[in-house]
Amino acid sequence: MAARAQHSGPAASGGGAPALVPLLLLLLSAAAIIPRGDGQNLVTEDVTVVEGDVATISCRVKNSDDSVIQLLNPNRQTIYFRDFRPLKDSRFQLVNFSNSELRVSLTNVSISDEGRYFCQLYTDPPQEIYTTITVLVPPRNLVIDIQKEIAVEGEEIELNCTAMASRPATTIRWFKGNKELTGKSEVEQWSDMYTVTSQLLLKVGREDDGVPVICLVDHPAVKDLQTQRYLEVMYKPQVRVSQNYPVQGLTREGEPLELTCAAFGKPQPTDMRWLRVDDEMPQHVVVSGSNLLISNLNKTDNGTYRCEASNAVGKSHADYMLFVYDTTATTEPAVHDSRAGEEGAIRSVDHAVVGGVVAVVVFAMLCLLIILGRYFARHKGTYFTHEAKGADDAADADTAIINAEGGQNNSEEKKEYFI
Repeated sequence: MAARAQHSGPAASGGGAPALVPLLLLLLSAAAIIPRGDGQNLVTEDVTVVEGDVATISCRVKNSDDSVIQLLNPNRQTIYFRDFRPLKDSRFQLVNFSNSELRVSLTNVSISDEGRYFCQLYTDPPQEIYTTITVLVPPRNLVIDIQKEIAVEGEEIELNCTAMASRPATTIRWFKGNKELTGKSEVEQWSDMYTVTSQLLLKVGREDDGVPVICLVDHPAVKDLQTQRYLEVMYKPQVRVSQNYPVQGLTREGEPLELTCAAFGKPQPTDMRWLRVDDEMPQHVVVSGSNLLISNLNKTDNGTYRCEASNAVGKSHADYMLFVYDTTATTEPAVHDSRAGEEGAIRSVDHAVVGGVVAVVVFAMLCLLIILGRYFARHKGTYFTHEAKGADDAADADTAIINAEGGQNNSEEKKEYFI
């Protein structure tokens, strides 16, 4: 850290110093403590330490001329005069002493040790600077409280994380799994200590069951301090119907059908039943637990079969739409599952095929009608043309008919025309 210098009035020694110390202080009482013009000066740095750790204070001299170095506490009691410790506090220990440095360690630092410590150099005029010890206190305890130990999906629950007795005040961060969330913090100060409480409102779903909620502390005195609670969320069943037989095949007349219903929830579903939507269940249908079996399918079995499951939270269901095909059917249908509307897709495929065939037939008939129309139109035009030729050369109608039908020249002319 950058060196800090302060020049003040005369220094007072602490009790227990040798007789020379008060005498020197008395001589210095009228002198202003300012830097010497020849460049000799004191250097020190501020110290930040975690409560209970060791703080090291260093008073260094540049361009030393063997002047006396002294270290004083915030109450201006002498801790060390040269290499002698007049203060009866064994937590202070000499680390190094020379003409250019006085270095002292302070073990088991507490908040009461915080403050300014003075380095003095007995030159003419004397010099003084100070270093500040700052004591950090990590949180004494970190606790998460949950409003409800067991929540139901869709509920909003309240969580509170408290970091007690820290210095400076703690910053609290929330995480749900790997996702960071935003809480609201309040700070209370007791003397020189701070207690911080952060509140988190969380709307839970079934996907949150078993997920950890983490309260993490940001504080200069501690790293990776966190605590967590696992969410317990109850939710209604998830239901799914699967077709065991035939496996992805057609449901044909005369063949068997086997369905299985699977349900998962918290708590685990205790009630599961099969029913037929909007109709009575056929008498030949066998229901055994989660399985439904129809040994001999027929057209009357067509419909929607529903599996319902319930627990303490609620009830859910899944549907299976059954369409029984003729034994001659070869078209492979879409695979059934628990979603409604699959049968409509199968029927739409069949309708599309039939529609295509009808369109081809209609188109062929239209083409045939066009060809026949053109053929009859050409022959009808030829008849009227020859009749008109006979009328041009005849004096009356009878002659015109004879001219149109008789004569070698006319026959040859007709043959030539048709060719």
